Amino acid sequence: MANQGVIRPATPADYPALYRICLETADAGSDARALYSDPDYPGQRFAVPYARFAPDFAFVLERDGEVQGYVVATPDTRAFEAQLQAEWWPQLQEKYRDRSASAPLDSKVLDAIRHPDQAADTLVTQWPAHLHINLLPSAQKGGWGRRMIEHELAALRAAGVSGVHLGVSLQNEQVCAFYARLGFTPILRSNAIYMGQLL
Repeated sequence: MANQGVIRPATPADYPALYRICLETADAGSDARALYSDPDYPGQRFAVPYARFAPDFAFVLERDGEVQGYVVATPDTRAFEAQLQAEWWPQLQEKYRDRSASAPLDSKVLDAIRHPDQAADTLVTQWPAHLHINLLPSAQKGGWGRRMIEHELAALRAAGVSGVHLGVSLQNEQVCAFYARLGFTPILRSNAIYMGQLL
């Protein structure tokens, strides 16, 4: 029974779990609690805005009554960037206006909030959607990662999306083999390893 679980749509009640899982996997898949002075920092960038602004593409893995993973996506990266520019980053810029970095990775998130970057044109031309997935170590066996990606790809296909990309941390390159088995191919390598799949 330990492997019983359900992939279901994320709700606002799941936001605390999204923040927690994002933090506990934010160091190239490992626990990053020691690397951020505020436990919400990684989730403010990589998890919760997706659940809030693209809820049709935000799913969680619930096992034994606990959310142990998530996969989030936006079907249109450019439209999503514009929406965050209008409705998400300004709130956080105000909230963290007087914050300065005090832990090793704080500046990465604070800089991204203050000066949001945009995906490369190369990525969004053929692969307009993008996704993020994170699973706690307890959920990383048993095929859950594959099932969650497949669940997300099906949702994107059903919405008529033509292609999706994702980024892999340069420190986490070994996970590229997992994505390759799911049909993703390398696109470019810069601040991360980007892989894409046409849908």
